[in-house]
Amino acid sequence: MPEQYEAPLPSGSVDGWCLRFTGYDPLDERRRETLCTVGNGYFATRGAWAGSRADDRHYPGTYLAGCYNRLTDQVGERSIETESLVNLPDWLPLTLAIDDGPWLTPEECEVLDHTTELDLRRGILTRSFRLRSPAGQVVAGEERRFVSMAEPHLAGQALTVSVENWSGTLRLATTVNGDVGNTGVARYSALRGDHLTDLEPSIHGDTVLVSANTRQAHTQTAVATRTIASSNSQWRDHLDTTSAGRELAVEVTPGEVVSAEKVVAIYSSRDHGISEPVTAALTAIGNAAGFDELLAAHVLAWSQLWGRFALDLSAPALQFAVRLDLFHLLQSVSPHTAAVDAGVPARGLHGEAYRGHVFWDELFVFPVLTWRSPALTRALLGYRYRRLPAARRAAREAGYRGAMYPWQSGSDGREESQRVHLNPLSGRWTVDATYRQRHVGLAVAATMWRYVETTGDREFLSDQAAEVIVEVARFFADLATYDEARARFVLRGVAGPDEFHTGYPDRPADGIDNSAYTNVLAAWILGVARRALDALPTWRRAELTESLDLHPDELAHWDELTRRIYVPFHDGVISQFEGYAELAELDWPAYRARYGDLRRLDRILESEGRDVVAYRVSKQADVLMLLYVLTRRELREVMGRLGYELDGRLLRRTVDYYLARTCHGSSLSAVVHAWGLASIAPDQALGFLQQASDSDLAPDGTTAEGIHLAAMAGSVDLIQRCFTGLSVAGDTLRFRPRWPQRLGTLRMPLWYRGRRLTVEVSSNHLTVTLDSDADRKVPVRCHGKTHVLKPGGTATWNF
Repeated sequence: MPEQYEAPLPSGSVDGWCLRFTGYDPLDERRRETLCTVGNGYFATRGAWAGSRADDRHYPGTYLAGCYNRLTDQVGERSIETESLVNLPDWLPLTLAIDDGPWLTPEECEVLDHTTELDLRRGILTRSFRLRSPAGQVVAGEERRFVSMAEPHLAGQALTVSVENWSGTLRLATTVNGDVGNTGVARYSALRGDHLTDLEPSIHGDTVLVSANTRQAHTQTAVATRTIASSNSQWRDHLDTTSAGRELAVEVTPGEVVSAEKVVAIYSSRDHGISEPVTAALTAIGNAAGFDELLAAHVLAWSQLWGRFALDLSAPALQFAVRLDLFHLLQSVSPHTAAVDAGVPARGLHGEAYRGHVFWDELFVFPVLTWRSPALTRALLGYRYRRLPAARRAAREAGYRGAMYPWQSGSDGREESQRVHLNPLSGRWTVDATYRQRHVGLAVAATMWRYVETTGDREFLSDQAAEVIVEVARFFADLATYDEARARFVLRGVAGPDEFHTGYPDRPADGIDNSAYTNVLAAWILGVARRALDALPTWRRAELTESLDLHPDELAHWDELTRRIYVPFHDGVISQFEGYAELAELDWPAYRARYGDLRRLDRILESEGRDVVAYRVSKQADVLMLLYVLTRRELREVMGRLGYELDGRLLRRTVDYYLARTCHGSSLSAVVHAWGLASIAPDQALGFLQQASDSDLAPDGTTAEGIHLAAMAGSVDLIQRCFTGLSVAGDTLRFRPRWPQRLGTLRMPLWYRGRRLTVEVSSNHLTVTLDSDADRKVPVRCHGKTHVLKPGGTATWNF
């Protein structure tokens, strides 16, 4: 018997490796399409019905990592420029019709059976269906598709159709549809989505191709397909101004089976090692193997990936959620992404929410990658390093030195955040000041330092990371101003990760002062910058000091800031920001009774003519983010250096205080709260872990617009690092397990400084084994006792 998910949601059922949706639910199809996306880190395609068109039920979409385009709209008196990840020509249409009737779809027919099944182990989406046409004819079919994890530019699709109770003509069409746009998010509907231009459909023998350019970025793309059918009938070509396809008519009788296989190739002018996309796509299709051979290579590639990213739990319910999260993470960023100049898109390659932009929440993604595929982390961090000039330019234009990374990033590293935001509850455009989240640079610097710390990659520190870390530190040192009354330095006009508070009631868009998260993390990064410089070879430190014009007095100022940045407190807890305690308390019971779901409390209050900045409420409690980014030891050290005493009781009060005032409007909120509660209330932490891991499975969220990649990765990281207490100190691998008994036993591989280890942890033991072919010993410490593992050695700690 397969494993069964202990608490299946009404909209889907699952086993240990399979996500299954039984029945056809038009109101839920878009969410299912997101969750059934197939991809390989280079491109991904949503799990839409093959041949569906964008409407309120379906949204076929294919997205290429890093392929953005910019458009300008006029909204009232405002000129709004937006850059979006582009929806490419749709390669999915493989459609059926009977005689001269319309193409068969669940909307045009009676759905007798419909099952969609995503095989996470092998990366295959299978759709089984039985449809009865308006004339009573019944067809049964099965469609399979995959986006190759072995060959990044290729995909495959196969369709098998059985005729049940009629004789006549079965028509089969294969198409590349170029009549697409970016229309997947309703609140963007007032803005343009026509990113593709210069569409050129063509047919080359048995190959169908559509090439296009993006309007502003002038990225050329080519989507080519080759379809082979079991019937010997003649194909008939069809072309129009946007699309190309071929149609086959087969005479059938009851019981007959007709099948077709499609191979797909996608290229763009952003790719390396090609002449141009059309030639590359045609060449790839001409040389590509058949469906079965491509599928076998794809399945092998997934098997090898799962070997690296295995996280095996004896708790079956959570096991499935972890696999689903890892699966979608690896479809969004994989070894194939390393060859592309792309960052970590917050909603994966699964939809158009956030316009495919890169946010600070990559902070939650990199730890999972670094411990499993450090080369991938290094490649993805290159996205930020290549945009360091843009961050420097932004800082300079704002009047500061150093590097100011944007809240939302796209193609070239400029700020992509909108300055106005549409509230769908009120229909009003409101000022959006979330761009004031300067802490993005701190996240970029922190991820680079954690990568170096974990991998020991001094070359990367020397070539890229140190420069970024120093320039981020320099920006925050310049942003800090001296407050005579406090005899401390303050950071004004910022916004924290919470997003709700971008100002005060009398100046709601001017930023807040002394965000605890921003100030504490800035103090830490200023110290990290000095350590990064000290870790460089003498010659490289001299080069960097000279090229960045670093002087001893500037470094001395950084040191002063690590001791004198102000952190606000009130009522025995760390304040979210200065003045937080003066805001009004919300009547939570009344609002819950009135609205039920309060996750978008900001929109609810705005629709009532109120402003969320006036209340002590949080979308996610950004103070608790400190417990995620820093270990307890690091947090105590940085706070102690600043002159603030931090103990367990204060942390518990702080966690409880913000837990009571958080509406969890961010998918990251559950991850952050689970992390904060792990050591002080494990059962409560488990509840938030379950909430985080199930967030995209829930039918009432925004998953239809794309997955929440950071929440998925963060859920995995809770198990991988938080509950195991995994960290690095010096050259020692450390564990401090706080493993809940309900999680059973965990077994996982880790890559630590070029050596592979296997870790097993439960509520009463930790066992670590070093591979026999490791080239060096590894010191491992747990609960105060250190074992130095020799190659092939094993150590166990019982507790």
